[in-house]
Amino acid sequence: MLSGRTYERTATAATTDCASVTQGALGSVLSSNGCRQVLRATYVRDGVAVTVGVAVFDTKAAADKAKAQSAGNIEALPGDGTAAFCRATACRLTTNAEGRYAYFTVAGNADNRPVSADDTAALNAGRDISTYAFGRVLARGRAAAAAAAASSVTH
Repeated sequence: MLSGRTYERTATAATTDCASVTQGALGSVLSSNGCRQVLRATYVRDGVAVTVGVAVFDTKAAADKAKAQSAGNIEALPGDGTAAFCRATACRLTTNAEGRYAYFTVAGNADNRPVSADDTAALNAGRDISTYAFGRVLARGRAAAAAAAASSVTH
């Protein structure tokens, strides 16, 4: 549950061909900054679908640079019960970076209708899933730091 709202995950995918799962100039931005992998997941709630794409880089500097240069966006990932959405229509986008990860969301109507300027459902969905991705990235970083600290302790 995110911000009091429940989402159903309908699809996941991973690729090392980072540019292949983007729209517009984002593919070249990810490639030129050394993207290693993109992990995508789609979530649906009340007729709104949102895909989050997490791009993995070797360094925080590369992820931050990809965020700063971002243009275009991650390609929406259709899945179980979710048809293609955010294809040649208005949708809501978010971009952020944390550590060596940059992440992007694209949120819109699950039936591919354009998102209007005053539509808050897609906006909320994009924000919710972006916040969720941020939390997951932080948790992963904390776990890695704890594991590194534990392995460096000598007796």
